[in-house]
Amino acid sequence: MSRLLYKRTFGAFGDGTVIVRPHALRRPQQIFIGSGGAIFEDVWLQCENDDSRITIGDRANFARCVAISSTDPVTLGDDCLMGFGSLITSGDHDRVDRHLTGATGPVTIGDSVFIGQGAIVLGGVTIGDGASIGANAVVTRDVAAGDTVVGIPARSTRT
Repeated sequence: MSRLLYKRTFGAFGDGTVIVRPHALRRPQQIFIGSGGAIFEDVWLQCENDDSRITIGDRANFARCVAISSTDPVTLGDDCLMGFGSLITSGDHDRVDRHLTGATGPVTIGDSVFIGQGAIVLGGVTIGDGASIGANAVVTRDVAAGDTVVGIPARSTRT
């Protein structure tokens, strides 16, 4: 049913992908979603301007209340898992007029990345394939492939 409803709305909407009752879709023609994914209730996908773009790979799985806000491009690879209430954003609010947003750099997330519940990924960050982001972590720097990061700001668990 999702494919029928969203096929003409999104920039791309892959076969077998399901979106269940999204909270907000802003500029969906600039959102490209791969096949075989599951995006659950109250997800917020928004492109802030004409140059914004969200690209989600195949077999992505988003828990409830995930938010992605794109000022600069946001790209997620295949087989990514997004935990409840996690946030990815490539923009920030202006310090004088909080209604205005500015770009903070593109976000690139590799294949098979796990982003834990309540985690935040900020603009200008690249997360390598197979990385894990702990619950409630705030990612402000690049994460190496296969690494696990936790905390605020997120730091590697490797010693």
